[in-house]
Amino acid sequence: MSDLNTLTIAEARDKLRSGDIKARELTEACLKAAEAGKVLNALVHPTPEIALAQADAADARIAAGGTPSMCGIPLGIKDLFCTKGVASQAASGILKGFKPEYESTITTQLFNSGAVMIGKLNMDEFAMGSSNETSVYGNVINPWRRGNDTSDLTPGGSSGGSASAVAADFCLAATGTDTGGSIRQPAAFVGITGLKPTYGRCSRWGVVAFASSLDQAGPMTKSVRDAAIMLEAMAGHDPLDSTSADLAVPNFEAMITGDIKGKKIGIPKEYRMEGMPDEIETLWSDGAAMLKDAGAEIIDITLPHTKYALPAYYVIAPAEASSNLARYDGVRYGHRAKLGQGDGITEMYEKTRAEGFGAEVQRRVMIGTYVLSAGFYDAYYNRARKVRTLIKKDFEDVFAQGIDAILTPATPSSAFELGKKFDDPVQMYLNDVFTVTVNLAGLPGIAVPAGLDKQGLPLGLQLIGKPWEEGDLLNVAQVIEDRAGFVAKPIKWW
Repeated sequence: MSDLNTLTIAEARDKLRSGDIKARELTEACLKAAEAGKVLNALVHPTPEIALAQADAADARIAAGGTPSMCGIPLGIKDLFCTKGVASQAASGILKGFKPEYESTITTQLFNSGAVMIGKLNMDEFAMGSSNETSVYGNVINPWRRGNDTSDLTPGGSSGGSASAVAADFCLAATGTDTGGSIRQPAAFVGITGLKPTYGRCSRWGVVAFASSLDQAGPMTKSVRDAAIMLEAMAGHDPLDSTSADLAVPNFEAMITGDIKGKKIGIPKEYRMEGMPDEIETLWSDGAAMLKDAGAEIIDITLPHTKYALPAYYVIAPAEASSNLARYDGVRYGHRAKLGQGDGITEMYEKTRAEGFGAEVQRRVMIGTYVLSAGFYDAYYNRARKVRTLIKKDFEDVFAQGIDAILTPATPSSAFELGKKFDDPVQMYLNDVFTVTVNLAGLPGIAVPAGLDKQGLPLGLQLIGKPWEEGDLLNVAQVIEDRAGFVAKPIKWW
């Protein structure tokens, strides 16, 4: 079979276990597809030798029997995850040449389950961006196009390389991270499934930090079932991460029954944004109708502090980023600027950071440093933290009223043209309008492809669940997947 790379995790698992295919031939198919699709700029550090060695080990393990579901499955790893002996740059010039001597907890768990790494995937620098245009490696290109228009479109960000690689079948799935929508927005832009777990469900150890109280890793996959399979391998308590929850990891796949009779689905009125395209509104209504048809009860709800989410997020996230990024100073690892005669330690810091950080990272570091400074701490940072508490309480109140999940659009539009919004940070930040509340409240959220717009581009719906109830969330998402029947793929032009 030459199209093995188009399989889902669930399909590949069954074929591997039955002996119909080998992990090595599956991996070779993915490596070949990635090589042929270099123009998309999704895979930035290919690791074919590691991949084939892992695939051979997986084949031996499968032959012995009793293997985990992820055994032999080729994955792409976002460049934010530290991988031992493999470049881990967070798409930044300041980490040029950095090859960690350790493995992140999540990649360790995936590799222990037998997963195969085809390489490291492109992303926005330090995960700061919504279009994958801030990377030191250059832009990632969305495999989708608008009809006969050959303009390059964004795959979304910051996990744009992961989104593009999965949509173009370079790998069966990929890791992503989500600080304000960086798994769900790109997933919606390329027509795949993206799951942001509850904060603390997956370890952050060995994942380069952006905003520590918001960051959460999750799977980006071709189906809801695949997201459940991969999440089980990624999740679990980690004593190395103080924010990791000491909770048992359920069999998420077993919780997907397709039965949501009697479930209460909330529709928040605050998400009806001014100027929202009719297509997004229609998709949202259609999604609610699908869930109602499956036996769920659709209830209008209110999340009154939603309008303050974006401003609060763009105070809290840069504040945490400025603190986290202070360690990149040219002393211990990564890039160090050439110094002139008479330059001291201060000049070294200044020149190194000016050269190593891109414009968007510099912007956010400066905003974050400003809102944390003595004169403005209470006016900005503390006030934003109080707003965050109110946003979290909005969700708690809704769930206390018996709501099981909340349905919203995933993005305010389909994928836009690269370069169109890059010079207007506010326009770019508005891409996160439906997703940031989930991170501020620490909740699980999933984006599921549900239709195409009139230009033929994917559109996604978002479901928000109760804390730690990813299984229930995945079950509701499966209903949308089944009833929307989204099977469209980008027409191969690359």
